[in-house]
Amino acid sequence: MSADVDDMFSRIADRYDVTNRFISLGTDLWVRRRAVEIADPQPGDDVLDCAAGTGDLTFMFRDAVGPDARVVGTDVNGDMLSLARDKAAERNRSDIEWTIQDVQDLPYSDNSFDITSIAYGVRNVEDPRAALEEMARVTRPGGRVVVLEFGQPPAPIKPFYWVYNRVGIPIIGGIISGDPGAYRYLQRTSDSFPCGDDFLDLMRTVDDFDAVEAHRYMFGVNYVYRGDIER
Repeated sequence: MSADVDDMFSRIADRYDVTNRFISLGTDLWVRRRAVEIADPQPGDDVLDCAAGTGDLTFMFRDAVGPDARVVGTDVNGDMLSLARDKAAERNRSDIEWTIQDVQDLPYSDNSFDITSIAYGVRNVEDPRAALEEMARVTRPGGRVVVLEFGQPPAPIKPFYWVYNRVGIPIIGGIISGDPGAYRYLQRTSDSFPCGDDFLDLMRTVDDFDAVEAHRYMFGVNYVYRGDIER
């Protein structure tokens, strides 16, 4: 993540959750739950959630794997992660580790986690393939890497999505967050980032993935990708 993008997330951090609820029409938590389902967490599975932001996906994994598992939420942006810590304190959840880390250069040993995840973060890193390689490296044999990211809807719906993405999101995001430029950036990156088969092709370049799959939601506006580690 560049310094400019990191600064952008710091500027919108305190309004990030409420803005997401509005611009996603309330679906952002729903699709995160689908990502957890696809990860197929089992009691006791250790989880690393990268680019955790304010922690919504991390909390869902914590609930899914039970009290005996290790759950770690990381993000390169300290302001976003500070909000995750605040939410954990409000929920009396002291059983999650929060740490500032770059998904492209994780400090964990090989084979440290059963599930490694990232939601809406891989398109913001400078080298998405390096991020996938690191996530796969720290995942144990038999484990899963799960990526939730924006995609593109099919042609009949795309004009309506284009208007909302190019016009509606920057306006709504700008009003709520006070930073319309941030939401123009987020719109541009979601427009240009590979999705569906193109993202699966990127995953296939990572040797550690033995099988990859894509699940489309909200007419293709969201994709959940899973890579299985069998080595």
